Amino acid sequence: MDANIGAFEAKAQLSRLLRAVEQGERFTITVWGKPVADLVPHRADSAQGVAAAVAAIQAFPWIRGVGDGEVAEFVREGRL
Repeated sequence: MDANIGAFEAKAQLSRLLRAVEQGERFTITVWGKPVADLVPHRADSAQGVAAAVAAIQAFPWIRGVGDGEVAEFVREGRL
């Protein structure tokens, strides 16, 4: 859940806010009640995320040994 926090209070409590963000919390910093910035956890580089996704897909256990005819039969039976 995002919490709104005024800029003055955010400046005074920056260390505490950063520790909370490190734990996954998110804050919207406001000036005169108007949202101006979001304080959110840092995301890893997208290249790292893509590499991790590719590795996960490559490690996925694939079902082998099912032929086209069997797949067609599964579809007719509503199993696939």
